[in-house]
Amino acid sequence: MAAARLSVVLPVLNEAGGLGAALQALAPLGARGAELIVADGGSSDHSAALALAGGAYLVNAPRGRALQMNAGAAQATGEVLMFLHADTRLPADADALISEALAGGSQVWGRFDVSITGRPRMLRLIAALMNLRSRRTGIATGDQALFMTRAAFEAVGGFPPQPLMEDIEMSRRLLTLSRPACLRAKVQTSGRRWESRGVWRTVLLMWRLRFAYWRGAAPERLAELYR
Repeated sequence: MAAARLSVVLPVLNEAGGLGAALQALAPLGARGAELIVADGGSSDHSAALALAGGAYLVNAPRGRALQMNAGAAQATGEVLMFLHADTRLPADADALISEALAGGSQVWGRFDVSITGRPRMLRLIAALMNLRSRRTGIATGDQALFMTRAAFEAVGGFPPQPLMEDIEMSRRLLTLSRPACLRAKVQTSGRRWESRGVWRTVLLMWRLRFAYWRGAAPERLAELYR
């Protein structure tokens, strides 16, 4: 996998406030040959224009993160796919780390450790627990910049077309192929969700939703509760 091309897929919806900075941060990867794809779910702001101005390939997709990521992957030309949130920043050598992680062939997918930016100190603990839980269970979240070979993506049928927990379900599917490469290098993701809703309130809500999903609750119902 050392020479495999990397395609980075960003699902966006009205992300004009931060998309320009996200693409600027990815520019070094693009200069090294990575393909940058923005999968827009029908933004009403200037997200599409910013994607084109930032040198990304724009894909118009049905609204919904899973649907957008699948649409972006369908247009990607790389042998390795990464799915990245617009408010997440990669380590400078992310492409080399991914290539090294997949080079042996025993692992066909993986994720990074995460750090959460924001003022509350509790966010550091939340990030540490996320990383620990993911390393023990093999389940990753979208905040951790999921990556995988194209063959693995296609083998599991892509992301499930559900409105929430698509990353959890994708991890479950990929676990049938291999354990994930859990990279200790950290991506930085925004803590705005926790800060705007309240840190403890958000943590308790996510625990409740994950438990309900584990018990078999419909993703559509959980998406309503998440809103």
